Amino acid sequence: MGTARFTIEVHPPFCLGLTVWALRRRPHNTIDAWDGTTYTRTLVADGTPVQAAVRQDDTGDPERTRLRIEVRRRGEDPSEAGVAEVRCTIEQMLGLHVDLAGFYELAVSDERLAGLARRFMGVRPPRFASVFEALVNAVACQQLSLTVGIHLLNRLAAVYGPEVALRGATPGFPIPERLAVAEASHLRRLGFSLAKARNLLLLARQVASGTLDLDALAQADDEHATAALVALPGIGRWSAEYVLLRGLGRIGVLPGDDVGARNNLRQRFELPAPGGYDEVAALAKGWWPYGGMVYFHLLLDGLARAGQLQLAAPVPAARGSGAASARSPVRRPPGGAGLGAGDVV
Repeated sequence: MGTARFTIEVHPPFCLGLTVWALRRRPHNTIDAWDGTTYTRTLVADGTPVQAAVRQDDTGDPERTRLRIEVRRRGEDPSEAGVAEVRCTIEQMLGLHVDLAGFYELAVSDERLAGLARRFMGVRPPRFASVFEALVNAVACQQLSLTVGIHLLNRLAAVYGPEVALRGATPGFPIPERLAVAEASHLRRLGFSLAKARNLLLLARQVASGTLDLDALAQADDEHATAALVALPGIGRWSAEYVLLRGLGRIGVLPGDDVGARNNLRQRFELPAPGGYDEVAALAKGWWPYGGMVYFHLLLDGLARAGQLQLAAPVPAARGSGAASARSPVRRPPGGAGLGAGDVV
């Protein structure tokens, strides 16, 4: 087995477990694996599938947080270019360079938000490995419960995802070039509706052929990026805002059409019962530019209430973060209560 190792220093507060849970969303997610201490994910780096394993060190110093990353593949060691690509991807997926000092300052002024911020301190805004992955996730979860949507994504990865021939490694997320050669009938057998299957294949083929440059969206502002996204097949306002947040890292975006988010906002922040998109947008203005962070905290809160998070070892807060320490989640044994349709995703 070829192996490469490196470390990343992260400005505290940071909790790997909380951030991974905000990324994976459900215990049965096989693409983003978490065993309570290590996050593992199969990625394609320098054209080759590799497995990345991420652990958080206990430095004993509240001013220092360190991640240890091991990159594995069958055969020779991963290339330098591949390791550099993995590092960049992990930094993006785990939000390691996002400064949340302003969010914690905002939380101090709102006791309802402060409670969530204290409980889940250290979560960073996660992103999918690519905008394409965010789009596929959005389409898969449209009009379904998140639990069902992730089952569909697991099946998609099992058939079309990159694989590393290592014991215990699970398939990664399909790259556009691999999905582009699929047939709608194949995706139908995995459980996708015909409309979703066709839309996913159109997106994959456009990206694979170079006619659709999703990376260019990083240079567009929210308004223009949204307009470009809703012009794509099968992408409406909810999906576009979902991609802005989870694919492009626009943490000011709180997807206003998300039914689960609305339900949680009613419980936590007194959103009026008939409140819709405009009411959510008005509420989110008070959290600008951190509406997306509220969204992730609501997700973790829902997981905790469903018994899928267990609060354990404290995560030290850096001096000046403006909030008390939080705790790190680990998965409970199977059998915990699940969440239904309309979940925060």
